[in-house]
Amino acid sequence: MATSAAAPPLCTWLVSACMSVSYEKHYTDPKRLSPWTKRKKFDSKCISRGGGDADFVSNLLTNGSGIQSSCLAFEKCKEYNHSEGLFALVGSQTAWTRKQRSINRPAAISVSGETVVVRPADGVTTEKKQLTKQRRVVVTGVGVVTPIGDEVDVFYNNLLEGVSGISEIEAFDCAQFPTKIAGEIKSFSTDGWVSPKLSRRADKFTLYLITAGKKALADAGITEEVLGKLDKRRCGVIVGSALGGMGDGIEALRVSYKKINPFGIPFATTNIGSALLAMDLGWMGPNYSISSACATSNFCILSAAHHIITGEIDVMLCGGSDAAILPIGLGGFVACGALSKRNGEPTKASRPWDINRDGFVIGDGAGVLLLEDLEHAKRRGAKIYAEFLGGSYTCDAYHLTEHHPDGSGLAFCIEKALVQSRVAKEDVNYVNAYGSSTPRGDLKEYRALIHCFGKNPELKVNSTKSMTGHLLGASGAVEAVATVKAIQTGWVHPNINLENPDEGMDMNVLVGIKKEPLDIKVALSNSFGFGGHNSSILFAPYKCI
Repeated sequence: MATSAAAPPLCTWLVSACMSVSYEKHYTDPKRLSPWTKRKKFDSKCISRGGGDADFVSNLLTNGSGIQSSCLAFEKCKEYNHSEGLFALVGSQTAWTRKQRSINRPAAISVSGETVVVRPADGVTTEKKQLTKQRRVVVTGVGVVTPIGDEVDVFYNNLLEGVSGISEIEAFDCAQFPTKIAGEIKSFSTDGWVSPKLSRRADKFTLYLITAGKKALADAGITEEVLGKLDKRRCGVIVGSALGGMGDGIEALRVSYKKINPFGIPFATTNIGSALLAMDLGWMGPNYSISSACATSNFCILSAAHHIITGEIDVMLCGGSDAAILPIGLGGFVACGALSKRNGEPTKASRPWDINRDGFVIGDGAGVLLLEDLEHAKRRGAKIYAEFLGGSYTCDAYHLTEHHPDGSGLAFCIEKALVQSRVAKEDVNYVNAYGSSTPRGDLKEYRALIHCFGKNPELKVNSTKSMTGHLLGASGAVEAVATVKAIQTGWVHPNINLENPDEGMDMNVLVGIKKEPLDIKVALSNSFGFGGHNSSILFAPYKCI
């Protein structure tokens, strides 16, 4: 294996060296040779096999028995053992300085017991790269479409006041379903955000996505004038979805395949929202979607930040969108046995960490954040909500829908996020938890949080889902918006319906049923999804360093 792998580069530079030797032999005045060139001629003579330069080169090019027979099966002469060996063949036509020889010295490998030096392939440098300061990523705009508001200030004020967005489903007749409630968006308008033609054709998840994305731009002060000045090759969109937009097509198929929208397949794909938003803006940077169930948004946010940190991009729209309140969506989650059946009290149905919780409540919505390179944001005078510190994603590799019993996968993800972001555990004093209101999931996340941060007396934990319901692939981005708004306002929203905490719950850690003031040092936001997908992201107040 080592022999075959090393053959091409080794033979290539040996051939080149021998050709150089041949050139010197015929065209160089021996009296004018430098000591370095004389050494090259001396070493090449030692490995010559008696057939001259041309025969040796021919042997390298035509012998099919491998590098060992073509290049290495030579007898070393006495002088070779006292020379610098094959390294002499790597030299240029002019003498190298000691420093140059040190920089360009080829590596050594062992082939069939022989030690051989190998020169790096063309275009590969062995010089150390100059260290550059890592770019900082900040949040400069946010946009939401949720059951409790589609303007970010209205949305967060409703969270602070404990307003629930859970109600009876009105979009379709759900009398046959055991669950009849959801976080439904009752009034939504695309006016001024999406063209009328697209509004008629596209699935709701796409309309929510484009609307939230453009609201994030407006919130960031990206006017038409500013938009025209941006380098659109350095602007991208990564907004994902857990389920995409197959719902309308399935409903049409109930009548006839002829009723399916000609754009049904393109509009069903999870990437279509990002694509359409980029087309509208003319942004030519990275554009794709990530679908990792209910962890989708955090995956997209992490990927977007990576594009900025590497210097490839300056501005990224990122987040998630879903619209699953359809017969197929409701029916699918009912079949999983995952939904609350508290139909008589919709606003009390989503109750993370309460002992009487009986499942989560699905909801529709979208959340989009505008991430920006700090220096780029400062140059255009942007307001800064918070700084994105980093995060991580991992996999439980355990079960289709359940976390590992001991919560080790969740704890590993959180701890990995801290390491990646260079954040100390004691600095995290706010967690916007996944907290979906499931009997087992809430406990496992709580225990993982206590394992990681339990010694922090300032730690506060809440769940936005207690009011919005579970927005699936959009939940992480909507909760990230809630997190940066908490940093901005200094207030964390309540856990509504937490009337009887489950056994082992510490109410000094969990926010109660009223909002609380908090000077946030570092905030963590968790999102987990079917398939064992775990993700954690970290934000902090922006500080000019």
